[in-house]
Amino acid sequence: MFSASDKQQINDHGLDLETVERQIAYFKKGFPPSKLKAPAIDGSGIMILDDAAIANAISGYDELSADKTIVKFVPASGAASRMFKKLFAFLESYQGTEADYQELIADQKGGSVFEFLKKLEDFAFYDELTDQFGADKSLQQAHVKREYGAIIGALLNKDGMNYGSLPKGLLKFHRENGVVRTPVEEHVVEGCQYAKGADGSVALHFTVSPEHQSAFEAHVESLRTSYESKFDCKLQVSYSIQQPGTDTIAVDLENEPFRNEDGSLLFRPAGHGALLANLNEIDADVVFLKNIDNVVPDRLKEETIKFKKVIGGLLLKLQSQVFAHVDALKSGKGDLKAIQQFIEEKLGYRSDSDLSGEALLKILDRPMRVCGMVKSDGDPGGGPFWVDNGDGTSSLQVVETAQIDLSGEGQKEVFNAATHFNPVDVVCGLRNAQGEKYDLMQFRDPETGFATEKSKDGKSLKAQELPGLWNGSMAFWNTVFVEVPLITFNPVKAVNDLLKPEHQG
Repeated sequence: MFSASDKQQINDHGLDLETVERQIAYFKKGFPPSKLKAPAIDGSGIMILDDAAIANAISGYDELSADKTIVKFVPASGAASRMFKKLFAFLESYQGTEADYQELIADQKGGSVFEFLKKLEDFAFYDELTDQFGADKSLQQAHVKREYGAIIGALLNKDGMNYGSLPKGLLKFHRENGVVRTPVEEHVVEGCQYAKGADGSVALHFTVSPEHQSAFEAHVESLRTSYESKFDCKLQVSYSIQQPGTDTIAVDLENEPFRNEDGSLLFRPAGHGALLANLNEIDADVVFLKNIDNVVPDRLKEETIKFKKVIGGLLLKLQSQVFAHVDALKSGKGDLKAIQQFIEEKLGYRSDSDLSGEALLKILDRPMRVCGMVKSDGDPGGGPFWVDNGDGTSSLQVVETAQIDLSGEGQKEVFNAATHFNPVDVVCGLRNAQGEKYDLMQFRDPETGFATEKSKDGKSLKAQELPGLWNGSMAFWNTVFVEVPLITFNPVKAVNDLLKPEHQG
């Protein structure tokens, strides 16, 4: 299957032949679907906190985090191109004819190109877009003359603002009281208010693409003095790139290695699951994980900061209990029944039989995550479920729709009974009872990836994603789900999402 030059290319890419052959085997046999046992709901897998419990968790975070190293981890390497999918399609087809104009005004729904053009002044990037036009022809004149291609081109193209190629983190998202901010800046402001260490440092880590790292660095440096003064802190910002060795091989529709026009193998980034390697390099006690585009202006940050402290407090309190049980088991003094009850009630793990001390210790001695969950509002994507592990145990997992065989017995019914959605609002505990950092690569489930169809050079191919960072990559972590308010979840998947009230100043 592979020539000597193929093997050299595999090696040069940071991969090995065994890994690549395993990936091809998954294309051929498929990934086994997750077997849903029940939805995680109030009273069975999802904690619903009253005001007293919320206050207790916040005070616990303030107290227990005082001597902890804290990092805010933000995946930010993805390009913003998908935000502008409709605008790119419009730019390609619009010729300025009357027929084109009639087609444009025929769709005035939310999310349409018409809405984008009509509400252009409401976007935080409007002033910069205006500056793209000279004195001889203003943006307003272009609008009147229906030169919509010129307007959108000035936003997206490289000879304009280049928003079609930049990462989301560097786009102008918000304008509040005349101040314009990017997602990176909003994350800095957030971090200063819940991720400050005892020494006054605020550590943030952004995963970035190599071609944009210098722009991220320059942007953060431009903010440093202002926010260090405002929040009396010291910003410690680090960066990493998605490692080539986490890429996966592409195959054709017959599951044979896909070849580029020059005959070389094609490797593709393997989704956010590839960032497990980046997270594994973080040396911290507590890591908050949140997507780059889930940010809001200052007027709405209070609930976000409040519930970051809530999930952080729950993590640290549970960790202290786990460590106490670990010590008790290692000394031979642990009450096995009480510890199993604790695991089943608090750590998202159930067993049909009594567990030995050795088995209990193995379950306790794992990384921990507390995940905020919002009530489902119809968004597609991952959700919280009890999953059958196939060995008489079940565990709490975040499961993507693509991982489920909805034709399987009872699976659609369980899926439809879900009440909550995963907003990617996670806090991680990465050390064991002795303060040693876990090797996170040992706690993933490699059989939870999935394949998708793509194309290159006009030819169809199949691509493979590694187990998602908050899905299979954390499959063997101790997991806690807690309800958080919907206002804490405000992603920007399409540019018109920035017109929603939550993103307006």
